[in-house]
Order: sequence, then structure tokens, then C-alpha cells
Amino acid sequence: MARNGHVGAAKILLGQEGVDPNRAGTYNRTPLGCAAVGGHEGVVKLLLEREDVNPNRLDVNDRTPLGCAAVEGHEGVVKLLLGREDVDPNRSGMQGRTPLRSAAIKGYEGVVKLLLEREDIDPNRLDENDRTPLGCAAIEGREGVVKLLLEREDVDPNHPDKHNQTPLRCAAVDGHEGVVKLLLQREGVDPNRPDKNDRTPLGCAAVGGHEGVVKLLLQREGVDPNRPDKYDRTPLGCAAVGGHEGVVKLLLEREDVDPNQQDKYDRTPLGSAAIKGHEGVVKLLLGREDIDPNRPDENDRTPLECAALNGHEGVLKLLRGREDVDRNRPDGNERTPLGCVAVEGCEGVIKGPEDKGV
Repeated sequence: MARNGHVGAAKILLGQEGVDPNRAGTYNRTPLGCAAVGGHEGVVKLLLEREDVNPNRLDVNDRTPLGCAAVEGHEGVVKLLLGREDVDPNRSGMQGRTPLRSAAIKGYEGVVKLLLEREDIDPNRLDENDRTPLGCAAIEGREGVVKLLLEREDVDPNHPDKHNQTPLRCAAVDGHEGVVKLLLQREGVDPNRPDKNDRTPLGCAAVGGHEGVVKLLLQREGVDPNRPDKYDRTPLGCAAVGGHEGVVKLLLEREDVDPNQQDKYDRTPLGSAAIKGHEGVVKLLLGREDIDPNRPDENDRTPLECAALNGHEGVLKLLRGREDVDRNRPDGNERTPLGCVAVEGCEGVIKGPEDKGV
């Protein structure tokens, strides 16, 4: 807010004959643009009373005074500018950033609310990444803004950006539970829409180990827990690779989850966890009666051999506890798990006192 002296000075200057209220200065910004950036409501009000003031004049960033006020979160200035019928609320600046997009990504709820009250506002205008204001708010976890946008019936909750990322996917990948919950409550939201990697929101949340988001998505009717990504890896496979025990546990509670689905390397979730040495995940997977502990990957290596090759003693002990594990199954090189250990020299694995049955 400008000090009273500044408002008075502006009033005196504007009262002088020949004063150009639209003369641009630094950053090609007019007096109105300058006042808008600084949040000086009194000066903005004086300038808008002039009929010859251009409220849509662009600065060096192609941003209007409204865009300048929105990006700084100056609600009072935004309200004054929106009071002018000739103000364009959808004019985008550099990188396709509209006032609504700028306010949405920064979480300025008050500004967003004012903009959405304009009948001529476009709530789905895309930026340079083909991302809507909803997508921008979702990726930053701005729950309040997301809620305001979803109250508009004309807001598209599924619009993908140039990377084929929907607002739900953007929120899921960063673990924004509140935003995910709001989006899932919206009728028509597609919970299975894949991104450029053919990964669903559930798969993205699984990769990041975001248990809360995974739980919310699994509660949604119609969610496919086995949808593979471009690596043919299911959400369970993604969680297994990352060692995310909480996510693995949630997925295994679903009866329709396939614990043996193979990825592009023909590796099961158990094989992926074994090769990484994720003991907790291996233990959870072995708790499923329908798990296949001997399914080989593209190199014809079983989970036991994968663990042996990498010297993961804890995983070996867990696998050895299963009666149906084949301890002598050879790989494509006719090498048994013990042979792999011998080649790699994993002494701790060989010297185990209970390894005589290998």
C-alpha cells in the first residue's frame, strides 16, 4: 500500500495538463503497472479513474498490470483492476502465464477467487507446458487453490500437459495427499490416465513411496493396480525396486494384485527386490501364497540367484526359508546359485552355517 503522501503526489501529477498516464519506463512498465507490482492500491485507484489509462498495457514480460498484481498476490489491486470492464483477465505473458495461472501456482487463494468470479475468465487456459491452472496448483500442492478451481464445473480435471501428465498424476508423483483426495472426489477424474512413461498416478506414487497417496488411489473404484508402465513394471514392481515396504504392503492387501507380473526384463517384483537387497520387501512378497519364488528373468536367473550374485545374505536366508525354492536351479550359463557365489567370491554367503542344503 502506498503511503498517503504518494497518493497525494500522484493525484497532483495526474491533475496537470499534458501528463501521459501510459508512458512506460523501466521494464516497459506503465505507472499503472508499477503501482500494481508494488500493491499500491491508492495509486491504482487514481489511475483507473482516468479514461485514457490503458489497463492492459504489457511490460517487458508481456504481463499486464493485472498479471503483475496477480503474481505478487495483491488482492486489493486485483479487485480494483477487475472492476474495469475493459480489463482482459486472460491475457497471457511470457511462457503463456495468465494472471490465474500465476496466482494458482503460488497459492494465492484470494486472488484466484477474485479471478474466478469474472464470467469471462478461462479456467483452462494453457501455459507453455500445456498445463492448466489446475495442473499448476496440483504440482505445487496448493490445496486451497485446487478446491476453488474444482468448484467450477467447466474446469477440466483430466487435461494433460505436454508430458501427458494430468493434475492427478502431478499431485501423486510428489505425494500431495490433500490435492489427490480433492481430485478423486471430482466426478469424471480418470485415475488410470498414464503419463509419457505409460505410468499411472498409482504407479507414480508407488515409485516415490508415497503411502498416503497409494492408499487413497487404491480406495478409488476402477483403479487398476496392475497397469504396467513402458518398462512393463506394475506399481508393485515399482515399489519393490525402490524398497518401499509400506507401499508394497498396501498393494499386496489387494486380492487382484498380481505379485508375479514380469517387467521388460522378465523380472518379477520378488526378483527386483532380491537383486536390490530389499529384505523387508522380499519378506512381504514371500508372505503371499501365490508368489512364485523361482520365476527366472531374461538371463534365466531366479530371485535366489540374483541375491546370491550380489551377496545379499539377508535375502538369501529369507528365500531359503521357503520349501519350494529351487536351490540348485542353473541359469543360462548352467551356473547354480552356489556357483554364482563362488565366482563372485561372496564369502559371507558361502560360509553361512546353514547353507549345506544349497
